Amino acid sequence: MQKLLLALALAACLPLTTGCVPMAAVGAGTVAVMSNDRRTAGMYVEDENIEWKAIARLNNDAYKGAHVNATSYNRKVLLTGEVPNEEMKKAIAEVIASIPSVVTVANELQIAGASSLSARGSDSLVTTNVKTRMINNGKFSTSHVKVLTEASTVYLMGIVTQAEGDAAADIARTTSGVRGVVKVFEYMK
Repeated sequence: MQKLLLALALAACLPLTTGCVPMAAVGAGTVAVMSNDRRTAGMYVEDENIEWKAIARLNNDAYKGAHVNATSYNRKVLLTGEVPNEEMKKAIAEVIASIPSVVTVANELQIAGASSLSARGSDSLVTTNVKTRMINNGKFSTSHVKVLTEASTVYLMGIVTQAEGDAAADIARTTSGVRGVVKVFEYMK
């Protein structure tokens, strides 16, 4: 019901955005994604806010030489990327955990030099391939699983049943170019 009300409210505001067709298209796309998401609309927005706050906190000279991605799903933040040392890895996890609405942090940062643009491009291709293989799989909705790839390791987030999580992991594990799969799911009871 809450999602339906949000969709109707956004639709009612569209006429007020004359000349903003691209903005309306993006807004409609967001409503479509949110309508099938297991998170509430408020939680979806909160996850976006957490990611913006993480970017702001990591934009600091203290983290120079690091390449960090912070992805939030249901207020659980997954940290991926590379940092030069263990101290920075711990410091980044602490600064992200201090964001008021963050519940937990899964710190998957690697001690290594920052990845190259070509490696990041390869990771993007792996993510696309995994997502493509998940379409019409018959075991779970792709809107319930968030897919990220870092250094050829696929990270899976979402609110899923055990069977859905296992099916998603099997698809990811058998996708070309995947070295490993890490499940960061929240399981439904």
